[in-house]
Amino acid sequence: MALRKVRIDDDPVLRKMSKEVIKFDDRLKELANDMIETMYQEDGVGLAAPQIGILKRLTVIDVYDDSGPKILINPEIIYEEGEQFEIEGCLSVPNVTGYVRRPLIAKVKAQDLEGQSFEIIGEGLLARALCHEIDHLNGVLFIDKMEIKDDDE
Repeated sequence: MALRKVRIDDDPVLRKMSKEVIKFDDRLKELANDMIETMYQEDGVGLAAPQIGILKRLTVIDVYDDSGPKILINPEIIYEEGEQFEIEGCLSVPNVTGYVRRPLIAKVKAQDLEGQSFEIIGEGLLARALCHEIDHLNGVLFIDKMEIKDDDE
């Protein structure tokens, strides 16, 4: 395993659409493991492949709930419910945080490292992380969605 360099918000790769993963091989497993190691080294909750300069639809997430890291390949949000309006940050946008509106519950369809389809339902922080990381795969950063919080919220 190896640490990868996290790209910062002025890097054009972060604004590009990632390509679908079609080859499930040892290189993909190595990439996923490198991403997990990099995410932990950077104290992140998630990391998407574009954040390390690779335009593949691959993301890793760990919300530190004792269930371990999750690897999602070709993830797609298939259901959203409710709303949360919380502060987010991003490894690719250092020293910036802001309020972002996300669903309270998100259901995502993805593939594992073997190419097998599965679904994951996230609530709260996991829902937020799923949406945040999938945004990265579509060239969207959280700063694009930041809002000012009213005193009523």
